[in-house]
Amino acid sequence: RALADGMTKDAADLISWYSGVIACAGCGLVEFVGAFFAQRLRQIVPRPALLAAIGGTGLAFVGLDFIFRTFAFPIIGLPSLMFVLVLFIGGAKLRGGIPGGVLIIVLGVALSWISGWLKVGTPVHLEAVNLAYIGLHLPIPVLHEIRSSLHYLVEFMPVILPIGFIFLIGSLQNIEGAAAAGDNYNARPLLLMNGGATMIGALLGSPFPVTIYFGHPGYKRIGARAGYSTLNALFWTVVCFTGTLSLAAAFIPIEAGMALVLYVGIVVCAQSFEVTDRRYTPAVVVGLLPAFAAYVALVIKHSMGVVQAVSGATFLKPELLGQLASMRNFFADGLFALGQGYIFTCMVLTATVIYVIDRNYDRAAIWCLVGATLAWFGVTSEHQLTGMDVIGQLHLPIPVWNVWVTGYVLMAAVVYSCKWITVPREDARS
Repeated sequence: RALADGMTKDAADLISWYSGVIACAGCGLVEFVGAFFAQRLRQIVPRPALLAAIGGTGLAFVGLDFIFRTFAFPIIGLPSLMFVLVLFIGGAKLRGGIPGGVLIIVLGVALSWISGWLKVGTPVHLEAVNLAYIGLHLPIPVLHEIRSSLHYLVEFMPVILPIGFIFLIGSLQNIEGAAAAGDNYNARPLLLMNGGATMIGALLGSPFPVTIYFGHPGYKRIGARAGYSTLNALFWTVVCFTGTLSLAAAFIPIEAGMALVLYVGIVVCAQSFEVTDRRYTPAVVVGLLPAFAAYVALVIKHSMGVVQAVSGATFLKPELLGQLASMRNFFADGLFALGQGYIFTCMVLTATVIYVIDRNYDRAAIWCLVGATLAWFGVTSEHQLTGMDVIGQLHLPIPVWNVWVTGYVLMAAVVYSCKWITVPREDARS
């Protein structure tokens, strides 16, 4: 928009940065305030419903992404993956007490450099190292920039509020994942720290919110404790303050540790089933589907983006979705609808199925109406094709009619009517 208003590229970049900083501060504020009622949310939402979303994220966005990367660099990835399978999934221990994670990282780095030396494909790209940024770069407050951009806070509030709520729910899901792994933390101090740190970071110019660790069970199983988090923070603080990020990325490529990240994704998803009563496993499976839809939608958008860049044509348009449905029987429109706001949709569908299994049709209907409310505001399902991307479409003011809202309301009516049209559990057993 800044470019369309006639601003130069540099000025538009600055406006984008200011907007990101303001949005980050707003999201931090939402999470900070949400800390005071988050514990109540954990009591209302069934645990499998919270775990299904992070399980889907772990398997789809972490598991699939890194298994693809593993087979893209098989000389690095497959030997590292085998060590992960033997040491962490198989439960074996190395002689001499050597930490398995350290061995895997060292092996990955060595194989990355050997692959480059043999010219058989390597993720090491020394030409990407930029020595110009090396030096001391301490954080500088950007209070003036924030004051001059406060009008964006009001303008973007319809976007900031739901995104902030997404971060809040995501943090709750990670807290619940830690609790399922045996580490039960009080949500309030964690979220207060999370939101407060996000706002402080924004005041220092960061557009990136702070978040609670995703994959707590996986890190715990590979031996990571409080010391891991502390060393991780110290390492990246030094890297950021010294401008050596390109050096770190070149000498320790992400492919060196991708097998460990893949393992974290697997464990997070497996935990969704391990800590859930067996009769609720179908609910967890249903809850994984929106996350997979979101990942497939991302793949389609990436593919279309590359094709558009090469051909110069525009493909992300309603006519293409109609042709996909009619010619290939592939309903991309439904895919985008299911993937949009998937964190919430995972919870709604999982909770609904849980109460259907319990034959608590009143609560199942309530969760359907929660889904209708989220869709009504455009937090889920509603999407818009821009020609270059598929984005969510928040509704303020709220529209009178929406097909997904109607669908959820009909779901609620159907499940609520089951109180009278189905045979009671006792009669069904006889």
